[in-house]
Amino acid sequence: MKFQILFASEEHVKYAEEITQAMEDAAKARGTGIAKRSPLYISDKIREGKAVIALAGTSFAGFCYIETWSHGKYVANSGLIVLPEYRKGGLAKLIKAKVFELSRKKFPKSKIFGITTSLAVMKINSDLGYKPVTFSELTTDEAFWKGCQSCTNFDILTRTGRTHCLCTGMIYDPTEDVQNRQKKQKNLYERWQLFLRFLAVRKHKKELLAKKIESRKMENALRLKKKKERMAIS
Repeated sequence: MKFQILFASEEHVKYAEEITQAMEDAAKARGTGIAKRSPLYISDKIREGKAVIALAGTSFAGFCYIETWSHGKYVANSGLIVLPEYRKGGLAKLIKAKVFELSRKKFPKSKIFGITTSLAVMKINSDLGYKPVTFSELTTDEAFWKGCQSCTNFDILTRTGRTHCLCTGMIYDPTEDVQNRQKKQKNLYERWQLFLRFLAVRKHKKELLAKKIESRKMENALRLKKKKERMAIS
């Protein structure tokens, strides 16, 4: 089946109630948390240009939205949902890639993070460049953690002093990405320089060998000439 993966806009606000119901149903089915959001909250995210929606024809198929924390220092890709009938076909990965693209476009200097209990989402995040981190490395913005109150596992988060929960924290740091690219470019440059040195050394060796061969030819020619001269005298 073909899907449209779109940056959500005003025309998609009509799906807000269906999206929130799908999130609630998924949380109940898994027995783990997706922070509960109201249709109004989802509508606001769509109108702000901070959401991605997947459509199968004109039917809602999946969704994810962006939240910002700590004055834009951190960005979260939250509320990833795919309807059951569209799962196991790679749609979640397409949505995550699209919302990651939107996050990098709107907040290029922000760290992108998420907390999830889904192994599939962890794999997708890892493919996008996220790394697992402790909760202490995530935003300290109280508003973010307050959003976990509607999760069935909130008591665990509270009892552990917000050090861990059933969710795994993952983060993408754009500065590390830049550093990795610079390191990769440096490695490529160094490898290129080594290759050029190798070519220069090989050329030098060939020149030395050619000179050595030419010298031997001249020596042999000289010996042959002297031999002929001796034979002529005798």
